[in-house]
Amino acid sequence: MPTLHNYRLFISHAWRYSEGYNRAVDFLTDASNFAWSNYSVPVDKKFEGMNKTQLQQQLAYQINPTQCVVVLAGMYVNHSDWILYEMAYAKALNKPILGIVPWSAEKTPKIVSDYATKMVNWNTSSIVAGIREITP
Repeated sequence: MPTLHNYRLFISHAWRYSEGYNRAVDFLTDASNFAWSNYSVPVDKKFEGMNKTQLQQQLAYQINPTQCVVVLAGMYVNHSDWILYEMAYAKALNKPILGIVPWSAEKTPKIVSDYATKMVNWNTSSIVAGIREITP
């Protein structure tokens, strides 16, 4: 059997909404025939005590080696300058952005669909297929 391509992903999320992040990580980890490396920063390793410039530099360091940025498109995105920064930085680097519509969401932030290369539903097969489709 050939070796699976290993996707380098940054999952953009708000630390105070880590349950969605954790679930997305579980979806990707449990997906069959899918290999990936996580370049995002979970809540237990969050950056503390940094000024704005330092945090931007650290996020850039995390995003630079990735092939795709995955954004959980909860309405809280509208109130997170950091998620907006991550999407804008990824776009400036011409990295594909996959937006994930939260389970049973009636609305998603327009800013995510504006930045996203592709929007997908909140399930393993849609997320994996979306990553494979938009990632070089």
